[in-house]
Amino acid sequence: MERLKRKIDKRLVQWAENPDRLPLIIKGARQIGKTEAIKQFAVNKYTNVIEINFVLQKEYRTIFEDGYEVDKILQNITFLNPSFKVEPGTTLIFFDELQACPNCATSLKSFKLDGRYDVICSGSLMGISYQEIESNSVGYKEDITMYPLDFEEYLWSKGYKAEQVEIFFQHMKELKPLSSAAMSILREAFREYLVLGGMPAVVWSFIQKGNYSGTLALQKQLLLDYEEDITKYAQGLDQTKILNVYRKIPVFLGKANKKFQISKVAHGARSREYVGVTDWLANAGIINVCYCLEHPELPLKGNYDPDNYRIYFGDTGLLIASLDDEAQADLRQNKNFGVYKGALFENVVAQMLISQGYGLYFYRNQTATQEMDFFIRDADSLIPVEVKASNGATKSLNALISTEDYPDIHRGIKLGDTNIGSNDRFVTFPYALTFLLKRWVMEQIQDKN
Repeated sequence: MERLKRKIDKRLVQWAENPDRLPLIIKGARQIGKTEAIKQFAVNKYTNVIEINFVLQKEYRTIFEDGYEVDKILQNITFLNPSFKVEPGTTLIFFDELQACPNCATSLKSFKLDGRYDVICSGSLMGISYQEIESNSVGYKEDITMYPLDFEEYLWSKGYKAEQVEIFFQHMKELKPLSSAAMSILREAFREYLVLGGMPAVVWSFIQKGNYSGTLALQKQLLLDYEEDITKYAQGLDQTKILNVYRKIPVFLGKANKKFQISKVAHGARSREYVGVTDWLANAGIINVCYCLEHPELPLKGNYDPDNYRIYFGDTGLLIASLDDEAQADLRQNKNFGVYKGALFENVVAQMLISQGYGLYFYRNQTATQEMDFFIRDADSLIPVEVKASNGATKSLNALISTEDYPDIHRGIKLGDTNIGSNDRFVTFPYALTFLLKRWVMEQIQDKN
């Protein structure tokens, strides 16, 4: 069966080629294609595959009751299904929906020390504390976080090849504007991506049909599925509070400062009552959290206010689907978005930065005279990233670069509905090419050296 090409495919092959590979945990939001990617990889790589889904096959949650010795676990597995073939060196054990059986994580140390069988786990990690998994299997597993399709993967789904993506990157590297034809194609594809997002079922429907029919219904069902998962897996926290925050994300993004405010969640809500709620949603892959820097300087991780942050949807298509039913059509026609248009572009940029491994940080001074959407870094400097919904002035970006108060900032990046360009203060890239930003930064570092 045909399937969407994903970047995880290459990562899985690299993992299998490592002679000292560890048991692998692939985590991420539900329905982003984890299971499909692993199953496809397993069929192509292994003679025998033991696939266990702890949600659909609840009886397998008992296989660890006799302890974590590998032979005992396999004995219990084959008791439940005698048709499973278990051969050292040719067998992959795939534990799916890890969140439904936390004991499974404890077994990973045993599988690594035993060394006869490869193990891959996947799950949304909604229902368990990842710290618990970490403590039970630290040093004996490898983690990969998977995300919805990024824009490059979306281009692949439309038939574009690596050579065409490479042309985009070479233009970025040389700071050479794209042709009008290339910009037109890029704009059209990116507008589709904004509407659809990166959930595989939604993208696949669009590619197969060649139109948007049914995509909004799929997205709304995914939103409902997330709500169901919250009520199912939220433990130790008030499910109502998690749902309140989840449902109010569009409200926060619609505000001028986009700041998460407890007072907007529920009447009389207090911050201490919501401790852990945002972390839970972030760990589940449902949201991306962007923290406010105390000062626009390095290091990023040691210089932010943990109580001052913005929340973005993990998938921009789902954000649009969370608005009114006409929002998808409005975006396709580029109308009726007003101030919200900026929030959409910030959301998709946040999504693309996260998928490249960047943390999310913004800056807003106390007088609101300086504000910056995101920051990334190279080897020795801080790079402000401004996301412009229109081609207006870049007052804050110019101010951050020109002032002597911020010695870590030497140049900036402006993302907008515009072509590639540069001046003595910042470079300009189209929104769509954000997925190449980390590669571009790394190339800049190499060129310096």
